[in-house]
Amino acid sequence: MDTTKDYAQQLDNQDPLRSFRDEFYIKEGQYYMDGNSLGLLSKKAEAAVMNTIEDWKQLGIDGWTSGDHPWFYLSEKLGAQSAPLIGCKEHEVIVTGSITTNLHQMLSTFYKPEGTRTKILADELTFPSDIYALQSQLELKGYAASDHLVKVKSRDGLTLVEEDIIAAMTEDIAVILLPSVLYRSGQLLDMKRLTAEAHKQGILIGFDLAHSIGAIPHELHDWDVDFAVWCNYKYLNSGPGGVGGLFVHERHLGIQPGLMGWFGSQKEKQFDMEHTFTSANSAGAFQIGTPHILSLAPLLGSLEIFEEAGIKNIREKSLQLTNYMLELISVELNDYGFTRCNPLEEERRGGHVSLQHEEAARICKALKSDGVVPDFRSPNIMRLAPVALYTSFVDVWETVQILKQIMKDELYKQYDPNRNIVA
Repeated sequence: MDTTKDYAQQLDNQDPLRSFRDEFYIKEGQYYMDGNSLGLLSKKAEAAVMNTIEDWKQLGIDGWTSGDHPWFYLSEKLGAQSAPLIGCKEHEVIVTGSITTNLHQMLSTFYKPEGTRTKILADELTFPSDIYALQSQLELKGYAASDHLVKVKSRDGLTLVEEDIIAAMTEDIAVILLPSVLYRSGQLLDMKRLTAEAHKQGILIGFDLAHSIGAIPHELHDWDVDFAVWCNYKYLNSGPGGVGGLFVHERHLGIQPGLMGWFGSQKEKQFDMEHTFTSANSAGAFQIGTPHILSLAPLLGSLEIFEEAGIKNIREKSLQLTNYMLELISVELNDYGFTRCNPLEEERRGGHVSLQHEEAARICKALKSDGVVPDFRSPNIMRLAPVALYTSFVDVWETVQILKQIMKDELYKQYDPNRNIVA
């Protein structure tokens, strides 16, 4: 392959999404490869926040029902804007809560142990917060997590074999929760296939979309997925701690939420102040408390960018970026002890590149000192996320060259090996 900077520049010149880079605040001299943990601020998101603050200043409490984006309906509005990203109907999605709070809501609603179906199926590589939520829900129902939380084993410590997941779909499983993309290795699971196999066994299935929404197209409605949860602050650039989202397939709409709250009421009944809950006829029923308006506001601008760019175009560029990065790594870093964690097949790869190295913590610190922002995951994983909307091919080239220099001159050895990186 051509490993020159000129070639990277040629790729940038041919990029149909290159103009979107100007929408984001990118620090000069920095190569930001951590958008799979926290996306960068866009000018549209910033403007949306400032407009919301202005509404608060000028309208006060009337902001709930007045202005360009009345707060009372904002979660539903943003849900409708999010629907194309996950391939669902507008009434099947709502922007609300946090990813773990939403997971508790989904499990409280859909985990109904009965007869021999009392267990929850997950995997041993999933994000810890998801496991904590599963353990909590089991214990609230009176079951020991040690016996009733089944975790599919990984054969290599990095990826999952879908046949192993399917084999674990036994008659004692009530609900399945899986990641769409494994947060360490970047493996993309076949959600359509896994959903079909779960339903063959009479099992409900949901997905954590934290590492796929905004990077990968989904077809949750057509795939017949029962539920999904996600955060919006990674690829969707909603800001630190931004409000999350959830999806519930329309065939489940109308059931009583496991956790009821007044913002889950029908809008026309909410302020009747009755002690009888009248559930909304949409995914809005699964809201609990008052929306966090200032944390919702950035999505008004961010989702506008996604509508303009198109999620299929974003996925196409994302694959080009990760392919290019992986090819450069294979040529430039072949002698420095890195192990690729990602599957090479495009249909099995998410939006980030994952590398394993015994000195990953030190290497990440060295990269940060040289202007590259990576992501470290204990004990030995380095993640690099070239985000389609604001990462250039030259950024990828520069990142690999800086990493090569760090390894060649062993510059990482001057850094504290303690794994105290927060990212």
